[in-house]
Amino acid sequence: MQETEIQAIVQAVLAEINKRQGASQLATLVGGARENGLVIDLPDPTDEAARRAPGVVNPIDPEGLRALMAATPTRIGVGRAGPRPRTKALLLFQADHGVTQDALFHEVNPKLLEEQGLFVVESQVKDRQEYLKRPDLGRKLTEESKRILAERCVKKPDVQIFVGDGLSGAAIEHNLAKVMPVLKQGLQAAGLSIGTPFFVKNARVGLLNDVNSIVDAQVCILLIGERPGLARAESMSIYMGFRPKPDSSDANRDVVCNIYEGGLNPLEAGALAVQMIQKMIKYQTSGVDLKLVDKT
Repeated sequence: MQETEIQAIVQAVLAEINKRQGASQLATLVGGARENGLVIDLPDPTDEAARRAPGVVNPIDPEGLRALMAATPTRIGVGRAGPRPRTKALLLFQADHGVTQDALFHEVNPKLLEEQGLFVVESQVKDRQEYLKRPDLGRKLTEESKRILAERCVKKPDVQIFVGDGLSGAAIEHNLAKVMPVLKQGLQAAGLSIGTPFFVKNARVGLLNDVNSIVDAQVCILLIGERPGLARAESMSIYMGFRPKPDSSDANRDVVCNIYEGGLNPLEAGALAVQMIQKMIKYQTSGVDLKLVDKT
């Protein structure tokens, strides 16, 4: 058979498929509807009701299983098909993994940064792939970024606030507008001066050290997107340190984490961060040392 004849047959088959299975017809198939012999009988695996439905066949305690599944986002009670996951559980895992991947490569909306009055600087990372492979570069500012901060930032404030995308730009978009006003109002009410806020692209927590070497704040804090879990990409953290230095480590920092509507409420997180900042200034330290001296 000639190649042209094969192509003609393929085109004819595709035309017939498009005729019988148009977009409007395919939409009617979801949920088990039958059309031209094709049946799609799987519900949307990301639907919350479907997510919480037990996959174990004939459980000994059905109500107990449902209560246990409702108490945790952990993947329990999903059942098995022989040695393998059930189709619904596998599809949900793949969908949730897709959410995680999207969060890792999601860029924070410039409009949000503009609304919050944040100008943008960068770490030494060149692109997102390098960000994932070279955490060390995400802990350092570029020379140009250092110059910009030196020119635009207020020096020696009580508190320096800055924002970084971290491992989830989506987390910043979900929480920043709620947390930032609480932080600013709380610090002002406490009589503390605030430095010039800004945003760092491809940021890691260690930037606290580099930033404070320029602004010289008493307390430096970073709002940053947390590592996304499966189907959980909107969780943010607030890292804080008292006078971070080039050799400061995690032991010298404090953190308020798991900030999102389903975890620690963003408004409560902002208020908690202000309380911790006040303690840092009172005791002139942070991290492990702060826990040793603060008995409240």
